[in-house]
Amino acid sequence: MSLRPAWLTFRRYAATTTGMTLVLFALGVYTAATGSGLACQAQWPLCSDQFIPEMTINPDFIEWFHRVWAMVTGFLIIGVAGWTWFGDRDRRTRLAATLAVAILPLQITVGALTVTLGGLVPGGYTVSTHAAHLIVALAIFTLLGLATIWGGGRGSPRLLRAAIGVAAVGIVASAVFSRAVPFVTYSPGAQAGFYVTGLAGHLGLVAAIAYATEAVRTGYAGLDRSTAKTVRLLAAGSMAALVGTLLLGRDLVLYTAFWQRLNLVALGVAATLAIGAAWTVRGLGSEGTTADPVRGD
Repeated sequence: MSLRPAWLTFRRYAATTTGMTLVLFALGVYTAATGSGLACQAQWPLCSDQFIPEMTINPDFIEWFHRVWAMVTGFLIIGVAGWTWFGDRDRRTRLAATLAVAILPLQITVGALTVTLGGLVPGGYTVSTHAAHLIVALAIFTLLGLATIWGGGRGSPRLLRAAIGVAAVGIVASAVFSRAVPFVTYSPGAQAGFYVTGLAGHLGLVAAIAYATEAVRTGYAGLDRSTAKTVRLLAAGSMAALVGTLLLGRDLVLYTAFWQRLNLVALGVAATLAIGAAWTVRGLGSEGTTADPVRGD
């Protein structure tokens, strides 16, 4: 007899963990943008000689809250990997979840190094550290997304269309907050908003590529392989451009007019290709044609 409640399926658990990782990403950006990453008197895991700082909106609390959210999310990520090993999950799902856990210590180490030793050691609170922290976080987020998608069973034309729709909407919404488009001031709040919407778009592209690849290999009813390959190519190109904008959203380079124009071009390419993919699959699955049911356990 299983102690797990019937509503707690692998897909729901993995999706929740992926969502918390997205929020963690945005919290990390907000923490760095407000300068709170240098709070807590450069202590870790303590914060200004306390386990719990004063519960008011101040740099110490922001940094501490980011750490707590990261700790809880880290345990949930380990839980995803454990479920793939002890549950009935296929090899690729198990591999994605296990890799996410394998690189998690690296992310924790880089984060701890950044907020404690700072510039006292090579690669402390520097561009290289920020870049590593961002890239590893994006890798973990992507792997969790794949584990969620693959662990849920087969896809369908409708799921493919939904994934591309999420990607297109997320990328277009990220333009509102992007530093490449002067709609709003690129404040800490705007930066967090940019990464929430941009990462939602990224996750949609990850799902679109995964479903399109499945359609190419095994076929979906009502979707020919040529169309699936086109969708996959457009989504992959959009993802490459989007990752570029996500990297340029941080202070990894001296943000001159050249980099702003390059950022704008990358954002435009990401949006155009995602919208092109959405146009390619318009109407797909609307007649109720789907593949095998999606497994939810």
